[in-house]
Amino acid sequence: MAAAKFKSILQFVFTVHFLQTAVCFIQSRPPLRPQSTSKVFAEDTTRTASRRSTSARPRRPPPSESERSRDRSATQTTERRRAPHQFDHTKAEARPFVDDPAAIIKSQTPNEDAPPFEFEDTPEQSSLIPDGSHLISMSLDELFPNLQFSDKFDSDSVFRTSLRNAMREDIFDSTPAYSGMSEKARKMLLLPDSSLQGSWKCNEDAEPRMQKLTNVIKSHLGETAPTGDEFMNKIGSLCGSKPSTHWIDIVGIVERRIPHSWHQDTGRSPNGDTYTVLLGFPKEDNYKGVGVFSHAVKLKYERVAPDDHPSNEPVVYPGLTIDEKYIVRPQHAKGKEILLFRDTDVIHSSPDVAFRASVMRFM
Repeated sequence: MAAAKFKSILQFVFTVHFLQTAVCFIQSRPPLRPQSTSKVFAEDTTRTASRRSTSARPRRPPPSESERSRDRSATQTTERRRAPHQFDHTKAEARPFVDDPAAIIKSQTPNEDAPPFEFEDTPEQSSLIPDGSHLISMSLDELFPNLQFSDKFDSDSVFRTSLRNAMREDIFDSTPAYSGMSEKARKMLLLPDSSLQGSWKCNEDAEPRMQKLTNVIKSHLGETAPTGDEFMNKIGSLCGSKPSTHWIDIVGIVERRIPHSWHQDTGRSPNGDTYTVLLGFPKEDNYKGVGVFSHAVKLKYERVAPDDHPSNEPVVYPGLTIDEKYIVRPQHAKGKEILLFRDTDVIHSSPDVAFRASVMRFM
């Protein structure tokens, strides 16, 4: 009786907590790293050869005394655990409705050649980041050749929706934190406009985990297509040599304009080759434009979180205003369904106006 009562109370508390946070949950702090189930999927891809060692990079020269005395208002803080716009503004001020999000999005440019931004308080001897290495686009065809994967993903909303729903259901059903929840709670948490998180890692030696995803992929792309487990592990392998295996499907704020909330998820790139990987789900077929991926600012020098900064806490920059000339709005298009970056090379934010079904983040 006591155990049943405790379980019921736990379900109620979890549901209430979710309702309070799900709508506002935008690239918030990663949770404690989920337990890895096996070694990282070994299959590599040629594009990841661009990952680089930090030891041979040019170092930033020591700043002058005048630079040292500047106002350092754009510094990190560990006091907040969510993106700053969730705290700094009222809903009416920060998130006004927009009449035509598509029109706003189509007026925005990617600005992929934006110059790198340099913080005034950049530590001495910080590593210079090579041009062209901040944001890396990849296609599903590069990971899964000879299947016309990119074309199908780009042009078929039924396939994209089925793929996303299957991933969400499989991860929900195999994540211990969700086990034992009622069917009503399950349906609520799996609503397409809610964010969901778990681990992307699939154990090659265990029973298949992503069975619904396998069925969707093979029914649309044929029996030679990868299984759901292979699909997850292949994209996850892009995260590099020391991933956290954290996965989240982010919906974010739609049909509203929000201020940029610049932050880093961790401010770290273990071994210098650990990446954040985004898989974008556009809102329309044959979409070529911005508003799917996070917006980013390329940094001139690596920005690494302090040693005592919690690894599961974002590094946020409250009140930081960035000139438009520095802001990159990465483009989603056929052949550019995936975006990679090291969390030490950029600061990033949810789009000021999002135009997407969701974006999935692998870490």
